[in-house]
Amino acid sequence: MDAFAPWHVIILLGAILLLFGGKKIPEMMGGIGKGMKEFKKAIKDEDEKTTDTPKQIPRADNKKEPLK
Repeated sequence: MDAFAPWHVIILLGAILLLFGGKKIPEMMGGIGKGMKEFKKAIKDEDEKTTDTPKQIPRADNKKEPLK
């Protein structure tokens, strides 16, 4: 027996429609989409921060050679 038969999905969608109504579902999906975009952007920004190579700082004991 399959875990989710087609009639299971139909009953689940019908129950969601009854609970939330037709107008609320698009608003919820829009919120979920915005949340996913923000999450992906945050992950991408974090990856860029960690992959940047650090700049080398000159050492304090770095002496210049005298001009000839």
